[in-house]
Amino acid sequence: MTLDAIIAPVVADLGYDLVRIQLSGKPGGMTLQVMAEDKATGQLTLGQCAEVSRALDLPLETADPIESEYALEVSSPGIDRPLTRRSDWEKWAGHEVRLKLDPPVDSRARAHGVIIGITSDMVSIDVKSVGAISLPFAAICAAKLVLTPKLINASRPLDSSGADELIELPEIADDFADNDSDPDSCNDNHTTED
Repeated sequence: MTLDAIIAPVVADLGYDLVRIQLSGKPGGMTLQVMAEDKATGQLTLGQCAEVSRALDLPLETADPIESEYALEVSSPGIDRPLTRRSDWEKWAGHEVRLKLDPPVDSRARAHGVIIGITSDMVSIDVKSVGAISLPFAAICAAKLVLTPKLINASRPLDSSGADELIELPEIADDFADNDSDPDSCNDNHTTED
C-alpha cells in the first residue's frame, strides 16, 4: 500500500486537504512529512497538526509502509507554500514562484517568475528576462511561492480590528536558487493530483 493511499483518506476524513507527502533522510533517520491545510484558512493550527498526527498513528503502524524507523512530522504549508496540485497554480496566479524541473525543459532546470496559470498539462509563468514560458506540469518536481508583501496580503485574513497593515520586509535571501539540499528536493517529493 502506498503512502498516499494510507494518508490521503485519513486527512480527508478529518476535513483537511492534503498538500504534500515527503519522505526524506536515510534509513534509521528518516522523516515522513505530511503537509495539509484547513480548507477555510489554507493553513493548520498546532492543534490541527496534532489531530492529524494522532489520526495517522494507527493506519501507518498497521500498514507499516516504511521499512526503517522514521519520525512523523505533520505541518502546515506556510505562506511561502509548495505548489503541488493543479489547483495551486490557478489559485496563486499573479504571485511569484521558484521551481525545479526534472527532466530539464529546453536546457532549463530551474525557473523563477510570476504565475500566469495552468491549462491542460502546461504551467505558464512570466520570467522577467524571457517573458512568458510554458512548462509541462509533469516536469515540475518542486515549486514554492516566493515570500513577497503581495503574497502576505493574499495569505492572511484581516484581523478583527480591521487594521491589517503591511510591514516592510527585509531583503529575503534566495534560498531556492542553488541549494539542492532544500526540503523541496525533487528526489523525495510526492505530489497530489486534484
